[in-house]
Amino acid sequence: MAEDSGYESILCVKPEVHVYKIPPRATNRGYRAADWKLDEPAWSGRMKITALGKNAFIKLEDKNNGELFAQAPVDQYPGIAVEAVTDSSRYFVVRIEDGNGRHAFIGLGFADRGDSFDFNVALQDHFKWVKQESELAKQEATQSAAPKLDLGFKEGQTIKISIGNIKKKDGPPQGGAKARPMGSGLLPPPPGVKAGGFLPPPGAQQPAPLAQPSSATLLDFGAPAAAAAPPAQPAQDLWGDFTAAGSGGSSETSTKSGWVQF
Repeated sequence: MAEDSGYESILCVKPEVHVYKIPPRATNRGYRAADWKLDEPAWSGRMKITALGKNAFIKLEDKNNGELFAQAPVDQYPGIAVEAVTDSSRYFVVRIEDGNGRHAFIGLGFADRGDSFDFNVALQDHFKWVKQESELAKQEATQSAAPKLDLGFKEGQTIKISIGNIKKKDGPPQGGAKARPMGSGLLPPPPGVKAGGFLPPPGAQQPAPLAQPSSATLLDFGAPAAAAAPPAQPAQDLWGDFTAAGSGGSSETSTKSGWVQF
């Protein structure tokens, strides 16, 4: 895969790594770092992991001038391009390529265990992202290939909605205003008190009572007309008038009230 086709991002950088010449693998059990000459590395320098598209690249560079020593393209991890040894977590076997179809296996070691951990996590995260992107692309392709459901109205097509169980609101009663319910009437207020008011307390000053109606307006059964009503009494205690009326004789009360006694 050409490196100039897209944007190349840096995944991990370690300032010091060691490269070892490794003997051919004798068995299928894997590589062992104990078989290498760990105190005599073949090369030491800087390691950089970059990503271009779906592939990752392990680059070994000179720590002073940045000259490329070797490069290992990685198309999957774990895989044949990078393999851990069986006896240590700080050493790996890496397959390097020269770009002309030739390749070789070298040993790659880290002086610190934390550096080897970062190397491992950087490759795992990159290919986890590649897998997620591939699954999303498959889902989008499946959705685009499926026929789309047309829910729009065709020309001239209508829809009818039936709404049931609606109770009709009762109208006003016939004959105008609503009939007043029986038994809801109130007793008329006592003399001298307006409707809706309250009885004045005893001793309160009351307005002058209205003039008594003329005797001419009363029913006449042949009796002589009663005398004119006496002038309005001065303001007195309303409760005192009721007491005086109860204690007097019937004949005196009939004469003062202006009513005809039968």
